[in-house]
Amino acid sequence: MSSDYAKQLGAKLRAIRTQQGLSLHGVEEKSQGRWKAVVVGSYERGDRAVTVQRLAELADFYGVPVQELLPGSAPGGAAEPPPKLVLDLERLAQVPSEKAGPLQRYAATIQSQRGDYNGKVLSIRQDDLRTLAVIYDQSPSVLTEQLIGWGVLDADARRAVQPEEG
Repeated sequence: MSSDYAKQLGAKLRAIRTQQGLSLHGVEEKSQGRWKAVVVGSYERGDRAVTVQRLAELADFYGVPVQELLPGSAPGGAAEPPPKLVLDLERLAQVPSEKAGPLQRYAATIQSQRGDYNGKVLSIRQDDLRTLAVIYDQSPSVLTEQLIGWGVLDADARRAVQPEEG
């Protein structure tokens, strides 16, 4: 593995770890010693080559597809305007699939496109909410109320869907 490639791979590993709010020691603790802080740190610095098997295991530990860790698979979304709506992914996971299935799939797609795997929250735009409203066959304001009722959106989201006054 070339030094440049190893450093790019390491930067991807570090980005995923920090998105999830984990320190190197946090990785060791969360993995119950399976992933040593010093080893993960050396992967991230590009000082140590990682095998395909270990990379797949690390991707599984972080809960991300392996291709997200590979250099050249740049996540999208970096130039987006500031988000107005924030989905609580932990609460979304608790909503029965027969209700939240379309939203869960939509959120997973956005996470994949952005390379955003923090697993706790996901920012969406008003356009995303309008698209979801079409999928759910509801107006954006009715869907917003439903999502607030599920605990997936904060009550402040109501302001984001109100027509802007000039």
